[in-house]
Amino acid sequence: MTTPATSINSPNSELQNAVFITAGVLSAAFGLKAFLLSSHFIDGGVTGVSMLLAAALKLPLAALILVINLPFVALGYQQLGRRFAVRSAIGIGGLALALAVVPFPDVTHDLLLTAVFGGVFIGAGIGLAMRGGAVLDGTEIAALLVSRHLVLFKVSDIILILNVVIFGVAVWVLGTEQALYSMLTYFAAARVMEFVLNGIEQYTGVTIVSEHSEAIRKVITEQLGRGVTMYQGKSGYGQRGEQGVERDIVFTVVTRLELPGLRTAVKGIDPRAFIVQYRIDDAQGGIIKKRALH
Repeated sequence: MTTPATSINSPNSELQNAVFITAGVLSAAFGLKAFLLSSHFIDGGVTGVSMLLAAALKLPLAALILVINLPFVALGYQQLGRRFAVRSAIGIGGLALALAVVPFPDVTHDLLLTAVFGGVFIGAGIGLAMRGGAVLDGTEIAALLVSRHLVLFKVSDIILILNVVIFGVAVWVLGTEQALYSMLTYFAAARVMEFVLNGIEQYTGVTIVSEHSEAIRKVITEQLGRGVTMYQGKSGYGQRGEQGVERDIVFTVVTRLELPGLRTAVKGIDPRAFIVQYRIDDAQGGIIKKRALH
């Protein structure tokens, strides 16, 4: 997560980060203690490893989360900077403390509700902490560092491989049913974390190839109020047999809520327009709605 140099030391920014991390800690602790622990479900990552060890060795979960995450925080300090490491250490320490001392109620004994809503609160907690510039689980740090040396794997690939191993072990330690419900928890947490990080305003990049590119440009800039980039291209070989025909290509960035309106406007001008869309994790500058920086 990058921040502009002018805002790194801003007291307001640090206060906002602290609020995000605190809310994330409480949400994740609630998901773990009020849902998962009583049903013997686990989460993924270092937290999942800690929960497996706690179940197998009868050791306190709070202490395991703290101890197992410390080496990853140290790696984060060396590779990602002191500020990130300090925030993450505070977040992980706060999670361990909340698990140890906060008396969260046991909300439900329904296994499906436990898996889904436990994942919801854990995912929200992880996402909030990440918006505050910290992590509550060292898995992300390890995956990021490993991916720098294994270019064939992305961070998400490494996290997936680690979690496949963790849930495979969970089948042996906890049983098949608990492991399957734990996987459901993990999937729910991943989706909610993504939503917290990106929100309903997740950006989408849209490339439009059309013979009526100028009319489309005007609609986007004048009616939708969005910026565009025009670049020249040549047709390869389409359904209509054109080859080497030069035309302007339109590129714009919109939010997920604006996407249906954009597609309708483009199809109204050219029903045969070629539209390619893809997710963008973040965007700044230009004529887009600015997000809060952390």
